[in-house]
Amino acid sequence: MPGKERLQAIDVALNNEMREHRFYMQHAEKSGNPVGKAMFRRIGEEELEHYRRLQELHAKWQKAEKWPETVPLKVRDTSVKDVLLGVLKKVEQGPATDADDLAAIRTAIDFEFKGVTFYEKLRDMVEDPKEKAFFALLAGIEKEHALSLQDAELFLTDPESYYRKTEHHTLDGV
Repeated sequence: MPGKERLQAIDVALNNEMREHRFYMQHAEKSGNPVGKAMFRRIGEEELEHYRRLQELHAKWQKAEKWPETVPLKVRDTSVKDVLLGVLKKVEQGPATDADDLAAIRTAIDFEFKGVTFYEKLRDMVEDPKEKAFFALLAGIEKEHALSLQDAELFLTDPESYYRKTEHHTLDGV
């Protein structure tokens, strides 16, 4: 993929990450559910970090007209599942399901999976191993976000199934 197309792809990624950051932070403020509030806030913070990494990459690429040597290939590990589990341990009963939270979660699942597809496509279109690793990393984090959101959706719609899934109960006759 030529450099100009890469810059355009990074522009698209920048716009997506900022849009997602705003979406999550708005829903963190609106949510009355402690699980939704914590999860939306955490993912929003992570999307802002992705935006900053991409912004740094864009500026360096534009200046050098090639993949920069100094862009970190690591972003902070996603901790959405840990946030979700941490909040659940503090909540005595399952929080009331909020239709707005569920709608936001379902919208977010969709755009996180679109992000996975977008970053995987970028990864597959480039040759530079560092570039491939960077886009693979972003795709992996977006996938983790989507899976965490699916867990939150399950918790809000069917807490018993959520706990059955996360507590790994088995029927072994013991």
